[in-house]
Amino acid sequence: MKIAILGAGNMGLSFSKSFLKYELIKPQDLHLITRSESKISKIAEEFPKSQISTFEETKELDADLIIIAVKPQDFQHVAQNFQFTLKENQMVLSIMAGIKIEKIQKLLNHPLVVRAMPNSPTLLGMGITGYTAAGGISFSQLINIERLLNSTGRSVYLENEDLLDGVTALSGSGPAYFYYIVDAMIKAGVEMGIDENLSKLFVQQTMLGAYHLINNSEKSLEELIKDVASKGGTTEAALKTFEDNSFKEILKNGILNAEKRAKELNG
Repeated sequence: MKIAILGAGNMGLSFSKSFLKYELIKPQDLHLITRSESKISKIAEEFPKSQISTFEETKELDADLIIIAVKPQDFQHVAQNFQFTLKENQMVLSIMAGIKIEKIQKLLNHPLVVRAMPNSPTLLGMGITGYTAAGGISFSQLINIERLLNSTGRSVYLENEDLLDGVTALSGSGPAYFYYIVDAMIKAGVEMGIDENLSKLFVQQTMLGAYHLINNSEKSLEELIKDVASKGGTTEAALKTFEDNSFKEILKNGILNAEKRAKELNG
């Protein structure tokens, strides 16, 4: 399989690294396309055997699969200024937030579109990607796409495309929510007089341990919380503050606003 990636940014390059790591494609069958000529030399250092070019230079795409990894706000401009025409049998995989399959088909004048929403842990092969497909795409074509997506972590097929905006808000943006909470906890540690590096160690290891407990326990989240929050204790004091300030509601509303923004990106 030959793959071209339109938009060789963080996500496009992390996908490329996963494909090569698991030998799903050969380096010479990878074509990385960037809008910025100044980035070519740096990309070439990481992918010395692959073809690298700018959008302006690309007059033809010799690829079985074209992955669109540009910013959703830039897609319409980029699509209207392509120097190449898609061939009938070429597959398109979009990893842009918000942009619906119908709009991609219309702007590219091409029917074979799969839409996916990965998240940043794909950089470590620990991401999760929700994806859906246009009609007319065969089961074998979809299996090939899923094999590629699974090299970056896990993937889940969704029949209802509308759910992808929720996936974008939940897991696509999700890592930032955890970073935000971890940052607040580290800063609380510093305020209590704990050295910043030590505070970071305590919080990160606590987060890691909590994840494994969630993953390996048969208890519900409510039961796990009760296990830590003994009556009249320190955890209960913290949780009461969270409840009094509607922390859970604030977090939920933030995620719902992320979904709303994903819908707006389609225009």
